[in-house]
Amino acid sequence: MTISGAVILALQSTLVLQAFGSYAVVLQDRFGWSKTTFSIAYSFNRAESGLLGPLHGWAVQRFGTRRVIRLGAVILMIGFVWLSQISSPLWFVVSFFVIAIGAGFSGFLTVTSETVRWFERKRSRALSILGLGIAAGGLAAPLVVLALTQLGWRTTAALSGVVMGALVLVLSRFFGSSPAEQGVAIDNDPSPDPNHDRSRNGRVSTVHLTAQQALRSSAFWYLAFGHASALLVVGSMIAHLSLYLTQEQGFTLQGASFVLAGITIAQILGMLLGGILGDRFDKRWLCSIAMLGHVSGLLLLTYATSTTMIWAFVALHGFAWGARGPLMSAIRADYFGSTAFAQIMGYTSLILMFGMVGGPLLAGILADITGSYQTGFTILAALAATGSVLFALARPPAIGRDVEPAAEALAADTRDR
Repeated sequence: MTISGAVILALQSTLVLQAFGSYAVVLQDRFGWSKTTFSIAYSFNRAESGLLGPLHGWAVQRFGTRRVIRLGAVILMIGFVWLSQISSPLWFVVSFFVIAIGAGFSGFLTVTSETVRWFERKRSRALSILGLGIAAGGLAAPLVVLALTQLGWRTTAALSGVVMGALVLVLSRFFGSSPAEQGVAIDNDPSPDPNHDRSRNGRVSTVHLTAQQALRSSAFWYLAFGHASALLVVGSMIAHLSLYLTQEQGFTLQGASFVLAGITIAQILGMLLGGILGDRFDKRWLCSIAMLGHVSGLLLLTYATSTTMIWAFVALHGFAWGARGPLMSAIRADYFGSTAFAQIMGYTSLILMFGMVGGPLLAGILADITGSYQTGFTILAALAATGSVLFALARPPAIGRDVEPAAEALAADTRDR
């Protein structure tokens, strides 16, 4: 199940997230659209997770992961085939929004929700495996560029939809069950000791909060806004890095794709270390430190006067992204439990949307106004710096006397459905 989830996320990372910047370069050259147009398209793409997040979380809770993944696969096919036929900015934005809906239902939230049910002590490592799938998309970025240049963007889009949709449908068969239904224990422990403290010195929640209980805790809001501050940087880099490198740093599109691949290599190294450390140390401090890597890397990129500074950005940003990424889901599952995880992440998506949407929009609009990305990237770095503080403040929620009965009722209701 975990490996299948990693493959699904790898396909989406390659053909949706990482490919967006390359499509932007090709389509701007073809149609002459502004940077703001691509910022809006990317922002609508990411707004899907926020606008549909609560509904998405409810659907996973109500219908199960397998059905939701299959629905997403079909929508992905429709979106990419639509993209292959567009010729106006409006339909470009709309088609990418449809793609985002398909990627959302079949992707991160759905796959992660099932993974956290299967792991507690090994949760960070399991989520790091999923993260490796996302990172693999960066390594494949040069292949997407090759397809765009050799096959054309219309053929590449159509093939992406058919291939990805079909593979996701096949892999969905590995989802939709729980450890109890499979007759195995959480973490695959052969004979778990009922007296063993699975909480790992308090870092894993011993109760399972409802979404409403999580929303009433300060930890939910600190984690949500800290995560959103990180996505200001991640989102703006996905949407604008290729444009910035080709237009302000003199890179070719193929050269820019190698920078993306370099970020991925650093990201993988960060995930490997973050997965190990996350199961041993306080995740909030690891996330706080990782935010400093995002900030310093972005500033180096913004004021780069040499390729050395650009590659320093690659190392810092990629490593921070990799180390922090899997911990975002792991720390929420530790704090709030896994029973209502999908719904909690659905509500979280409403806040994360501001990071993924706001970062690219701010960078693109200011680039059009000033003629350079420097002002926008500098502001984003300053905003992202607040995330380090927010993660440091995100202590585990205080558990009241009413939490355990509420969790038991929710679990019983879930079993009945």
